[in-house]
Amino acid sequence: MMQPLAGTVVLDFTQVMMGPIATQTLGDYGAEVIKIERPGMGDLSRRGVLAHQGMDNPVFLALNRNKRGVALDLGTDAGREVAESLIARADVVVSNFRPGVMERLGLGYEDARRINPRIIWAAGSGFGPSGPYAHKGGQDVLGQAYSGVMKRTPDPDAPVAVYATAIADYTAGQHLVQGILLALLHRERTGEGQKVEVSLYNSMLAIQAQEATARLMYDVELNWAMMPLTGCFATTDSELVIIGAFKENPLQRICAALELPDLSADPRFADLEEQRENRAELRRIIAARLGERTTAYWLTALEEQDVLCGPVLTLAEALASEQTEVNRMLLEFPDADGRIIRTIASPIRMSNSVPEVRVVPPRLGQHSEQVLSESGYSDEQIRRLIADGIVQ
Repeated sequence: MMQPLAGTVVLDFTQVMMGPIATQTLGDYGAEVIKIERPGMGDLSRRGVLAHQGMDNPVFLALNRNKRGVALDLGTDAGREVAESLIARADVVVSNFRPGVMERLGLGYEDARRINPRIIWAAGSGFGPSGPYAHKGGQDVLGQAYSGVMKRTPDPDAPVAVYATAIADYTAGQHLVQGILLALLHRERTGEGQKVEVSLYNSMLAIQAQEATARLMYDVELNWAMMPLTGCFATTDSELVIIGAFKENPLQRICAALELPDLSADPRFADLEEQRENRAELRRIIAARLGERTTAYWLTALEEQDVLCGPVLTLAEALASEQTEVNRMLLEFPDADGRIIRTIASPIRMSNSVPEVRVVPPRLGQHSEQVLSESGYSDEQIRRLIADGIVQ
């Protein structure tokens, strides 16, 4: 099956999550991704969080399939020369260092397009290439904090907390993919390469477009988690979530399901504004009733009234769900040592293009010799680069 990005060569200088999720997405759909890492150290995600699992731990394995690995010392003239030779045959260069790092290495956009005028040079950062925060390192939690996402809690009394999943990294990584694909389409039509830039900060602002527009135009707070009939509630055995919206008089439906008097007839809860005003009391009544029976009982009753609802699952429960299996979201494949890697598949579904694992996540420097040979280096030159510690 012809993959949409077959024949596209991506030179990947990224690490941790934002960049690697972008380049893995490209690789899943056919791009030839060459991952550049530091000799001896590698991608930061090879170490740290799950360091006891070794350099090929789940944090790294989750985001680095369909890439060939080259370990290259970019701090040396010889290492930069190797990188330049790779840029010469690449279509896309991707990095997520702090702004200015690629330029200091002699691999910035102007440097790259002198080598290859058709190059698409894509960079992800924390805050963008300029401005008062540009010097700061890009990290998911900082993206949440500086953008206002972290401060927007589901209840005014709820403590501010770090979101438990790296939403800034993932979102910015997908924006990076979008920018690269748009640039490839533009080049297909015009022959011109270009620079693509995204940041955690911009991506976190972008996912708040509705909330930001409400604030900018009317100076009002729009918080979906604070809607009076939406929230998580404890039952006798777990929790469920109710979305009391998108229906005419959803409170009436909820009350019918919970076998309560029609609270929408109560002046305190007669319309959305009154429900907002008396949200605490309304939720107290609903919570007390839900706490009397099991989640399964209430889900059946609520669904009979066509109320949007669902159980609040753990990740382990979601992974074991039949829906996850039906959606083909679990991916298994052996690594180079025969160990089975179990991870999440691409969420994109296309009728004529199916993602496939062509290359397992590489060991550090696993494909260095192969890639350099393809780039025109002789066996003797490769041996010398290895002996000098330029290549691992």
